[in-house]
Amino acid sequence: MPKKTKFIQLKKIFEILHGPKGCLWDKKQTHKTLIPYLKEETKELAHALRSGNYSHIKEELGDVLLQVMLHAQIASKRGSFDIEDVLDGLIKKIKRRHPHVFGGIKVTSVREIKANWEKIKIREKKEQTKNPASIGAFRR
Repeated sequence: MPKKTKFIQLKKIFEILHGPKGCLWDKKQTHKTLIPYLKEETKELAHALRSGNYSHIKEELGDVLLQVMLHAQIASKRGSFDIEDVLDGLIKKIKRRHPHVFGGIKVTSVREIKANWEKIKIREKKEQTKNPASIGAFRR
């Protein structure tokens, strides 16, 4: 049997936490009740990044990932989307916004990369306004 990746293990842990024999606290959370924790963890990550302490940064990145996983699990239980949809949307966005790496665009400076990034973001926002399901659509 192939070795499970850490991400697959993490995904399974969240399925268990939200399952029939899971954690009552986890199962009671909503997107709104988790907002204060997300804010707190983001501030703690920023502090760790400023400190340059890689052990602290690693821990705080894990805490932010915990928040992402909680929100994805809540959405999954509702049938809105799951963590795989989040990853798929992120992969697509990264590829769209890096046409100099994943497409045929040629650039010669960071300034050009930033300018292209902003143009792409503006185009995406316009497309999303016209058709909300066009960017990062999730299954219902």
